[in-house]
Amino acid sequence: MPKYIQESDFTMVEEGFVARDLMEEIINDVSQTDDRDAFFVADLGDVVRKHLRFLKALPRVKPFYAMKCNSSRGVVQILAELGAGFDCASKAEIELVQGIGVKPENIIYANPCKQISQIKFAAKNGVQMMTFDNEVELSKVSRNHPNAKMVLRIATDDSKSSARLSVKFGAPLKSCRHLLEMAKNLNVDVIGVSFHVGSGCMDPKAYVQSISDARMVFEMATEFGYKMWLLDIGGGFPGTDDSRVRFEEMAAVINPALDLYFPEGSAVEIIAEPGRYYVASAFSLAVNIIAKKEVRLDGSGSDDEENYPNKNIMYYVNDGVYGSFNCIFFDHAHPKPILQKKPSPDQPLYSSSLWGPTCDALDQIAEHLQLPELQVGDWLLFDNMGAYTVAASSTFNGFQQTCIHYAMPRAAWDAVQLLQKGFHPDEEKENICAPMSCGWEISDSLCLTPAFAQARII
Repeated sequence: MPKYIQESDFTMVEEGFVARDLMEEIINDVSQTDDRDAFFVADLGDVVRKHLRFLKALPRVKPFYAMKCNSSRGVVQILAELGAGFDCASKAEIELVQGIGVKPENIIYANPCKQISQIKFAAKNGVQMMTFDNEVELSKVSRNHPNAKMVLRIATDDSKSSARLSVKFGAPLKSCRHLLEMAKNLNVDVIGVSFHVGSGCMDPKAYVQSISDARMVFEMATEFGYKMWLLDIGGGFPGTDDSRVRFEEMAAVINPALDLYFPEGSAVEIIAEPGRYYVASAFSLAVNIIAKKEVRLDGSGSDDEENYPNKNIMYYVNDGVYGSFNCIFFDHAHPKPILQKKPSPDQPLYSSSLWGPTCDALDQIAEHLQLPELQVGDWLLFDNMGAYTVAASSTFNGFQQTCIHYAMPRAAWDAVQLLQKGFHPDEEKENICAPMSCGWEISDSLCLTPAFAQARII
């Protein structure tokens, strides 16, 4: 039995059950009441599939999940079960993962600019790996965490990423020699180099240049007697299959670069910080229409049927940009609604907009939608809502954060336990499949065989 998560923590589903099925069940249940609150369905089986896919595509890289993307407890628990590490940026994130039993060596405190009290907290709780990119941070760490194992974060070219991070973090190459010299003088242990090509990276070649730059910093470090042993290639990996660059395309560029600059046998451990990769497609959101308003277009004064298209309809739903749709502002997202009830083909379409429940006019989810006329009480569904949604949700205006229903296919649960016994997707099929009564088999295409694919989870 996995040690971090129990069957009671999620809904167990059988093969053939999909996320939409569970959403329909929940909708049917709550529709018998007046409490038609918005809710998520989190497909933990999708997270398991992503993990297997990661291990297959980047066999030399250990994932340290970026907590900032989605720190919901079910996600953290299942990734801990799978043996992932964790990229934490604060005391609260460290407390969360340690609270479920994650060991300090499986945590990297990957925030280059840390509060002194939180550096002391990391020291007290055995978290040693942490990043830096400037002199002040080195001085703070040398005084407050003498056992720290520091990772020098370097700047990258993230101009082709949707969220650029090097505007805030990362030391330019020309500063690295000085920082290494200062670390040596302060008796601070520097164990490696990290970088991040930006969230939503559209150019896999950015990894190649950054890995090459990291090699240069490794060589600089030898001048000061350091034998660095860690390379952190950050995140930036896509979380949905409709991304312009597929994850396997990135892996096909990253692997040769790692083999060239950090070949096997070089005694360098390689980690990454995937966030949206793991969770974006795992979460679906259901919202309920709580109000509507019709706005007649100019020249429209008649109420008869043929004039109905001459109006805009504003729909108000029970989640918005201050809640789960904060991804619109913070992650450049453009969520598209799916109608829970399939409309008849002859229904007219109206220019429509979606609004959140708060009293702020900024709380707009979408506009210029062409939708059939919907009613108060109808449901709208949104896919791919796991990345940078629940993480930054607030209780502005007194609205509560949206609840999460976790689900797991039995096949995924069996696979988690199998992985805990030491099986790896890179092993020969006969080795991994023989004990797999669940029917999950690793295929050559980095996916799972039909038995696995059919166990699409909720």
